Amino acid sequence: MSNIRILRQKKSKKSKKKIRIVRLWQLCLNSVVETAFHRNLPYMKKTSFYFDFRVSDISICYSSLTFQKVHEKVCIISQPTSFKLTEEPGSFWMRTCKNEDSMFYCSYICFQGNAIKTYKYNVLTFLPLNLYEQFKRAANLYFLCLLILQIIPQISTLPWYTTLVPLVLVLGITAIKDLVDDLARHRMDKEINNRRCDVLLNGRFEETRWMNLQVGDVVRIKKNDFIPADILLLSSSNPNSLCYVETAELDGETNLKFKMGLKVTDERLQEEDQLAWYLYDGLGYSSSTRGFLSFWGYIIILNTMVPISLYVSVEVIRLGQSKFINWDLQMYYADKDTPAKARTTTLNEQLGQIEYIFSDKTGTLTQNIMAFKKCTITGLTYGETNHHHFIHFTFSLIFTQPVDFSWNKYADKKFQFEDHFLVSCIRSKKDPQIHEFFKLLSLCHTVMVEHKGDELVYQAASPDEGALVTAACNFGYVFLSRTQDTITILEMDHEETYEMLALLDFNSDRKRMSIILRFPDGKIRLYCKGADTVIYQRLDANSKNIETTQEALDIFANETLRTLCLCYKDISQAEFDAWSQKHQAASVSMGNREEALDTVYEEIEENLLLIGATAIEDKLQDGVPETIAKLAKANIKIWVLTGDKKETAENIGYSCQLLTDNMKIHYGEDVNVQLRNRQTQRRNDPQGRNKKLKEQFFTESGNNALVITGGWLNEILYEKKKKRRRLRLKKLRKRFTNSTNPPDSNQPVDDWEKEKRQEDFVDMACECSAVICCRVTPKQKANVVSLVKRYKKAVTLSIGDGANDVNMIKTADIGVGISGQEGMQAVMSSDYAFAQFRYLQRLLLVHGRWSYIRMCKFLRYFFYKNFAFTLVHFWFSFFNGFSSQTAYEDWFITLYNVCYSSLPVLLVGLLDQDVNDKLSLRFPKLYLPGQQGSLFNYKNFFISLFHGIFTSLMIFFIPYGAFLQTMGQDGEAPSDYQSFAVVAASSLIITVNLQISLNTSYWTFVNFFAVIGSIAIYFGVMFDIHSAGIHVILPTTFTFTGAASNALRQPYLWLTIILTVGICLLPVICIQFLYQTIWPSVGDKVRSLKNERKKKKPAFQRGGRSRRSAYAFSHSSGYADLIASGRSIRQRPRVRANGKWERRVF
Repeated sequence: MSNIRILRQKKSKKSKKKIRIVRLWQLCLNSVVETAFHRNLPYMKKTSFYFDFRVSDISICYSSLTFQKVHEKVCIISQPTSFKLTEEPGSFWMRTCKNEDSMFYCSYICFQGNAIKTYKYNVLTFLPLNLYEQFKRAANLYFLCLLILQIIPQISTLPWYTTLVPLVLVLGITAIKDLVDDLARHRMDKEINNRRCDVLLNGRFEETRWMNLQVGDVVRIKKNDFIPADILLLSSSNPNSLCYVETAELDGETNLKFKMGLKVTDERLQEEDQLAWYLYDGLGYSSSTRGFLSFWGYIIILNTMVPISLYVSVEVIRLGQSKFINWDLQMYYADKDTPAKARTTTLNEQLGQIEYIFSDKTGTLTQNIMAFKKCTITGLTYGETNHHHFIHFTFSLIFTQPVDFSWNKYADKKFQFEDHFLVSCIRSKKDPQIHEFFKLLSLCHTVMVEHKGDELVYQAASPDEGALVTAACNFGYVFLSRTQDTITILEMDHEETYEMLALLDFNSDRKRMSIILRFPDGKIRLYCKGADTVIYQRLDANSKNIETTQEALDIFANETLRTLCLCYKDISQAEFDAWSQKHQAASVSMGNREEALDTVYEEIEENLLLIGATAIEDKLQDGVPETIAKLAKANIKIWVLTGDKKETAENIGYSCQLLTDNMKIHYGEDVNVQLRNRQTQRRNDPQGRNKKLKEQFFTESGNNALVITGGWLNEILYEKKKKRRRLRLKKLRKRFTNSTNPPDSNQPVDDWEKEKRQEDFVDMACECSAVICCRVTPKQKANVVSLVKRYKKAVTLSIGDGANDVNMIKTADIGVGISGQEGMQAVMSSDYAFAQFRYLQRLLLVHGRWSYIRMCKFLRYFFYKNFAFTLVHFWFSFFNGFSSQTAYEDWFITLYNVCYSSLPVLLVGLLDQDVNDKLSLRFPKLYLPGQQGSLFNYKNFFISLFHGIFTSLMIFFIPYGAFLQTMGQDGEAPSDYQSFAVVAASSLIITVNLQISLNTSYWTFVNFFAVIGSIAIYFGVMFDIHSAGIHVILPTTFTFTGAASNALRQPYLWLTIILTVGICLLPVICIQFLYQTIWPSVGDKVRSLKNERKKKKPAFQRGGRSRRSAYAFSHSSGYADLIASGRSIRQRPRVRANGKWERRVF
């Protein structure tokens, strides 16, 4: 360790003391603890706990905050006699005196306060910062530039307010939304900052606000309290100063973490409970000039093709769709009071385009509620009701009932086990291997226990560990307590305490955990439990019952049970001492600590002796088979990525109907030949090396399924390590493409071949209806998702419930988190969250499909109405000499996308339904248009463009022809510009609002009011701004005085408006009729079927009285029995029973 030199201040020439060298950690401890004790000196004097040293030029880091450097002169003293403390707000400094002419000096130390601040703005900064944030968006900056251009009179022919009003409106709405959000953050900050905690002041604990905590405060925290700041634990009421901390609000993990106070502080602070020390936003122009000005003038006029209101409307629609998901009571899980939650508003329409779903198994498809069902010990299997040992009992009938654990006062009443023979073996104490088996379960874990009277409450990091410890407890091996270096258990009738020498923790790569214990007689033993794939590689050659245990494991896996192997190893004292030194060195390694620890763990975890294996049941969630079946009918392919054994995963696939009897199952080892053949074919065809081969892998038509393992995936999921290698590879590709000969085998083309093999793997897997990847790590899960995204360009969705699913959830286009038994980390990383897998079908087939259809319909209509509106200026330019003169009145241009045509299309984007939710779930084929992207693509865009061009032609030329060489009833020609603008605008408003009516599939009162109201608002506002009264007030702004009343009192102009609207809408009506009659879509067919059923009367009506049946079928119970049995629902050959032939279904 680094050393620091402590210099003393010279009091006189005669008094010379030696310079001391002190370790860094001692100095840090002295400094921080002395600070705390000095701040509470009147109370702390009785402890007689003082330090002689202080820190000099040290930066102490804890968590994410840093103590600033302290520069001071230090005197070495042995008995400080007087202390003086002076405090200032926000900082403190101290002076420590031995006598008048010798003292400590500490420079001014400024520490950050404990108040939190998550808000962005205050009263002074809101306006400038918010405007800055909004103008960072390209759309707002674009319209600001247009506004600047409009201010220049030589360029613009439109008044500046035609762009200013909608821009200000958009900025204002966004600013209000940001203000509301920031006020909520202000309130939350205030609430947290004003929480109370106990602080030691003047010898007693007093309540203070969190924001008033200072560096050096001693804080008392009670059980289940929130921790107010970054603190250092000094003491705890638990033995050995042990404390458990939950960090769910930080990282989503609900498992408890160990924290221990230093022995030196714990010994002196046992008088007070749980002490902690607080550590720590009219000129002539040339033709070229006129052309230049005209160009920019038309840029301003035609900017309404994509108006700023489009962005606001899209955000409002997305927000509304997210709220509908949050408010859906059919996705509310009452058992845990958990509603569905849309954590983002930008992906709703993509929910209607999902092609691939990647799902975890445990906790996602299953309940993640583990139950100990079976075990195998020394080759014998226990847990079956028809156990062969029962033949030794006279009354075997009683053994079909669950075991009575009333003899064990700590037994869990919910625990069910049916093998009486195992209990009799345990209580007889005749088999030492059974004794070791359950002792291992009670000792090798990270479970924590809480005593509630005579009841023990176990808190486990995973449901598997909780189930195993609970099972051991019921069988008489009760885990009672633990400290930082001991574990105490009750072995049947006597209590034993074991010294814990080392804990080799579990991770997803090791797939096992171990513990090294010293027995009361001095013997040292290692207990280990983990997956069979890693345990069997580390077994000693003399280990017994290896084959029989493997057979039992295969049987357990076929019954969809989760398995773990148990083993042990005796260690000599010399061997442990040598290994402990390596372990200590790896523990303090500053670089690659995890890798170093894994290497050390590998050294000790070898030559193990097998004891047996456990089998835990994890039942399917309700509705999983039905959900998977419906999603499959919607052409959504589901991949299950799990860490379980292949047999377990495959049988779960049959249970949840992911795999069916008519599917042909392919395994990774079987398809290797096909992948090699594809590579050979590509290698032998140099000219077509970069071409994608269109041949299918599976020649047999029908359903195929692929089951692969993590080890097989390692050959496929190949990652390039350096960019230079990629560049070199690119050059090699070009050279080999131009060459007629294949590359030499010694040349470095492995990366290219691996990439092509990945592509072949994806093509092959995507030909299958279902894919199961077992024994995969979290990294492999994410890599599989990444491969499908890269090569298929499809919209993907990942769903999981635990921390090991976070990478997969983040990699997919859409991540869904299940709030289950493994904390909230998956939910916190997801875009959507709910409590049960079955809600996924409603999220996709109802909300996702509706959102996609609504957004597509909104965009098609929005572009249409703006093309129809804007292109009238284009046709008008042929008659005004391309002078950039507008065809409408200025205020009409300003309000068109804000008031006159926005509300009906906005409601269509929020409320429209082609069919209701029941029909959406009943006919999953309705989901196909979203996957194909057929509702909004280039074709639909150009259809909207041509439709808008046609409408704009009618809007301009029909009124133009009506005004040409005509005369009104008063004998005067009405063919003035203002009257033409009124007629064209009126025709446009009526046309676009009736057009959205033709496109609306789901009518409500709100839709009807929006269409009629928009037309009424237009005429009301038009007559107001064309009135003489407002012209008198602002004569230069409102120039169309009396235009509306003069034009619309002419009957033939009303006839012109009606003719224009009719010609615009009649082709649309005819085309819709032809499509629904001759080329109906899936939605049209479903609506027709629904209408026919409404009209069709029932041929027979049941009478008033009917016979009632008392029979009831429990859906969830049925599937629970199916999973417990471990067999899929298949027909078996007929068997003879009771003299009759019958067919049994398992």
